[in-house]
Amino acid sequence: MADIKEQHTRHTRLWRYVPAGLILAGIMLAYALGWHQYLTLGSLADSREALKSFVAGHPVGAPLGFAVLYALAVAFSIPAASALTVFAGFLFGWLLGGMLVAVAATAGATGLFLAARSACGDSFRCHLCGRAARFAEGLEKDAFSYLLVLRLAPIFPFCVVNIAPAFFKVPLRTYVAATFLGILPATFAFAYLGRGVESVLMAATRSGHEATIADLVTPEITLAFAALALVAAIPIIIKKTKVLGR
Repeated sequence: MADIKEQHTRHTRLWRYVPAGLILAGIMLAYALGWHQYLTLGSLADSREALKSFVAGHPVGAPLGFAVLYALAVAFSIPAASALTVFAGFLFGWLLGGMLVAVAATAGATGLFLAARSACGDSFRCHLCGRAARFAEGLEKDAFSYLLVLRLAPIFPFCVVNIAPAFFKVPLRTYVAATFLGILPATFAFAYLGRGVESVLMAATRSGHEATIADLVTPEITLAFAALALVAAIPIIIKKTKVLGR
């Protein structure tokens, strides 16, 4: 009887690593086959006419296919979010494109979060001490506010913010809500930038260099993201000030 329980426990532990294993396998396959090279702004720009024709001929399938592709790119941590978001606005319009990206990005990030949490559980959290432990405690108490700030101000890579909360006791509902709401401003801003892709591509061609996301992003947009993050951080700052003042 004891042996049966031990085998069941061992199998249960092994199954915890299956989602993370599938994610890692997907990442290695994507990079081994060079799929990430097709999701750059330059590569998408080269195929823009064919993509527009495909979208026009498949008004239902194209948006759904794009959403699945975007979710997989996020889950497999392929650094293509900005380029895909811009092209979502270019292909589907800023409103529909932004909505597709918001849902797909949240779904992909949630899948990555669940896979990391299943594999790691609370093992990482148990080994923290000192300032790291206090930060973890603050994060767990105000998870929504912390995550919202991190999403609004893209200080850290998107994939890092997707995985990091899995090492702490962040509820799934909180993670999904903070992710969805936090990425909305940047999502619709980049989707709106998709309207100017043609002019940027033409200017890049005349100057002899490949267009990048930096050619589309203005200092005003960057300052706007920083302002949003600062506003979201105000409740955290107030709470910390009250605690220190006691």
